Amino acid sequence: MAAQLIALRDGGEPGARPGAPRAAEKGHVVIDRVSIAFGKGANRHVAVANSSLEVQPGEFVCLLGPSGCGKSTLLNSVAGYVMPSHGQVTVDGVPVTRPGPDRGMVFQQYSLFPWKTVLDNVAFGPRLAGREDGEAVARTFLDMVGLSRFAKRYPGELSGGMQQRVGIARALANYPSVLLMDEPFGALDAQTRVMMQESLLAIWSEFRTTVIFVTHDIDEALFLADRVLVMSASPGRIIADLAVPLARPRQPEIATEDGFIRLKRQCLEKIRAESLRAFDQQNR
Repeated sequence: MAAQLIALRDGGEPGARPGAPRAAEKGHVVIDRVSIAFGKGANRHVAVANSSLEVQPGEFVCLLGPSGCGKSTLLNSVAGYVMPSHGQVTVDGVPVTRPGPDRGMVFQQYSLFPWKTVLDNVAFGPRLAGREDGEAVARTFLDMVGLSRFAKRYPGELSGGMQQRVGIARALANYPSVLLMDEPFGALDAQTRVMMQESLLAIWSEFRTTVIFVTHDIDEALFLADRVLVMSASPGRIIADLAVPLARPRQPEIATEDGFIRLKRQCLEKIRAESLRAFDQQNR
């Protein structure tokens, strides 16, 4: 496993040629004046309005906003599941027109194949891509998320936190340049959630994969991110781009520091205003 991790740091995938781009040189995401609407005529709903965003390779960005503001819709446009009505999304200069292995997705629900073992779930992507070392790749990532001894278990035999760790391992097994996460820890209890956040940061610090992470939890966003992007009430647009200059590596105790509290206050003010606006919209 150590040899594979060294290869990933130095040149992308194991076996990459000398001089290949480092992982952190990939994953440049540009969302250029994107609007996304669903339906037609009187039923037309604009979920995202004229939003622009640039995420640098290796950056960890959180999308934060009130419920229904279009966070997940914007994330899905990067994944290729939703096409913009206007504007364009590119990853490393290539327009996004469909899902691809360069973008790994982790959902809130544990979207694992229940009939496959943990090992086979993680190996699914590499095998689909024709890799002969699919099982070895899967074992490497299961080791990284601390689930090696559960390789032969089935998802239904695991706790929620363990299933989500399998989901992260499966997403990473394709060696994506961008990891997209849609409230992946939202269904977990508080203690497991903190553990998962720390585990995610450890993996991210190892690979420096670009991460775009959707959450409605301000503490989670500030603990994880380099930048927090606040979205408005529907139709969603980015109304604030806040740098998070807190030292890494981060421990849960950072939430008591003055810098963290100051940033949290800024986010709370913006989120509260947009949440009230969203509430008013729903009652019209």
